[in-house]
Amino acid sequence: QVQLVESGGDLVQPGGSLRLSCAASGFTLEYYAIGWFRQAPGKEREGVSCISSGDGSTFYPDSVKGRFTISRDNAKNTVYLQMNSLKPEDTAVYSCATPCDSPFVYWGQGTQVTVSS
Repeated sequence: QVQLVESGGDLVQPGGSLRLSCAASGFTLEYYAIGWFRQAPGKEREGVSCISSGDGSTFYPDSVKGRFTISRDNAKNTVYLQMNSLKPEDTAVYSCATPCDSPFVYWGQGTQVTVSS
């Protein structure tokens, strides 16, 4: 069964850190570009990172650059999103998908990240 499963979402205080995981099954993740996206209630979906297949080039929008880091562990068939210096505006459901632009082939169910004191 082909699927992407996210985990690691939690409630964290402003300034805190979280690491999200995106585990793939049914396909070899390293051969695909993988993106992390987030969507807050009432807001449009926003891409927050992308890692390419092959050389693993990464992309971040200005809103998270310097705070978020995407990485890939091919042995575990998993992509991670390390999030530091979290802000309340980072609160959203975070999902992983492939590729990094629509039309998406595979899309995970999402994990909730809440940044609040």
